[in-house]
Amino acid sequence: MKHQRDEAISVDEHLARLLDLVHPLTVKTVPISPALHGAVLASDVFAGHAMPLWDNSAMDGFAVRSADTANAPATLEVIGEVPAGSSWDPELLAGQCVKIMTGAPLPSTADAVVRIEDTSAATTGWDVSTVQVNLPVPAGKDVRAAGEDRTAGELIARTGEELTAARLSALAAAGASELSVRTSPRVAVLITGAELRSPGEELARGQIPESNSFLMSGLLAESGITAATIAHCVDDEHLVRAKLAELSATHDAILSTGGVGPGDYDVMRKVLADQPRVYATRVRVRPGQPQCAGRLIGGAMIFALPGNPVSAAVSFELFVRPALRAMQGHGQLQRPRLQAVAAVGWSTAGNRLQVLPIVFEHGQSLRCAPAVAAGRISHSVGGFGAAQGYALIPDGIQQVHPGDTVEVLRTAP
Repeated sequence: MKHQRDEAISVDEHLARLLDLVHPLTVKTVPISPALHGAVLASDVFAGHAMPLWDNSAMDGFAVRSADTANAPATLEVIGEVPAGSSWDPELLAGQCVKIMTGAPLPSTADAVVRIEDTSAATTGWDVSTVQVNLPVPAGKDVRAAGEDRTAGELIARTGEELTAARLSALAAAGASELSVRTSPRVAVLITGAELRSPGEELARGQIPESNSFLMSGLLAESGITAATIAHCVDDEHLVRAKLAELSATHDAILSTGGVGPGDYDVMRKVLADQPRVYATRVRVRPGQPQCAGRLIGGAMIFALPGNPVSAAVSFELFVRPALRAMQGHGQLQRPRLQAVAAVGWSTAGNRLQVLPIVFEHGQSLRCAPAVAAGRISHSVGGFGAAQGYALIPDGIQQVHPGDTVEVLRTAP
């Protein structure tokens, strides 16, 4: 592992260095399926046909020739019915119409639809041989024109876009049968720490409940990676080294929390010292200054994060999440940044980026307030539980005042 630099680097410098080490995941061409939700497109997708495929009815009613309704009320002969899915294309002569259902193909000789509520059938029912049209309708009324949504060959989705429910639905409707995608990276979470105990265990002095496995696996799940491996290992250099080698052989990335400082008992830093493509650095950010990251000899990316929960969560948001999205080929690596008004004032880190967990208040403008005390962010896991995002206060600012506009990341509804 390369030695920590004397001078701390910026958040952008550290992220750029990580992204240079990222290898995009293998592209797979697979049948379109709801199971692809969360995958990322590896190629553009174009409409295989016009959308809609043919002129069709937007309402339940009667398909008519609009000229026959010009002098409404008018009585028309009903010559049949066109339900959704029908291939029947009846020829309408002057004074004729057909019953038609929403989504059914419009007869080629019709040019409008009269809603059932605008006819005598609204009171007499559908079973009629003639129907009175009460209102004139113009050509195109309540007709969905062929190709009005998308034309054949038009771009539907781009490389780097995530397959959301809406996007998958659009691609299926456009006739896509196979998609080239990158699925989620395989990620392992490695938990070390002599002081950690499982929830519910009796705690001796100096011991604390282990919570970072819940934090890291939850953050991964919220990022669309639901099949993370959770591994635990005692603070023994040989065992940690062996566990990293084991996980690296079967995963694309490994996250660990704790043990990255300069102390005698910081086992992760010591274990990673013999990894030539892993580096340790200090980042000008609070919390989350000490970082170890890079690529293991076994092939997996390693993100060795600080052990304090909020420091680990901030590090995940700033560095891990964008790197994992880069692996998957996302076009957008980071969350959009919003503007919010500070509901209260607080002191800042001053000489480095402050990433402060916040809660939002809604009114005429988006307002935010600290979820934890600004002076003790790193370990305040209790207050962090209510956080809905982060305020990003750049270095050089000593104080945020009530009413100031601040840049925020929203991570929860």
